[in-house]
Amino acid sequence: MVTLAVAFSVLVVTLDLLMSGRLTLFYDLSFVVVCLVAALAVRPRDFFAVGVLPPLLMFATVTVLALLAPGSVAEPGDGLIQAVVSGLAHRAGALVAGYALTLGILALRQLAMRNAGRIRGDRRENRSHALS
Repeated sequence: MVTLAVAFSVLVVTLDLLMSGRLTLFYDLSFVVVCLVAALAVRPRDFFAVGVLPPLLMFATVTVLALLAPGSVAEPGDGLIQAVVSGLAHRAGALVAGYALTLGILALRQLAMRNAGRIRGDRRENRSHALS
């Protein structure tokens, strides 16, 4: 799943750069969708990998673009570190939204796995444990 997320992210970055020469709202929305789909489609044994995917994917994307085309994530004359920091700052909203959705979905899936597929536990079962 992580490999598919990275491949889709590369495709989206390429399309966005071809259309506008910079990362735009199109990339931000696509990043959030990639995070959402990855959290919904991953197997439980891969929860950790998908849980750390959003910040690593965003950092890797911005760093590669800062190396190859600094003007796409920052001012064209910025150095590598400044371009990475600027790129991450400009994409912070998408990163926070994607990460929050990912962690929220993974938490709900973990809870549902513990409760036999339900988000909430059986109230009668909880009361019998509390009384004994």
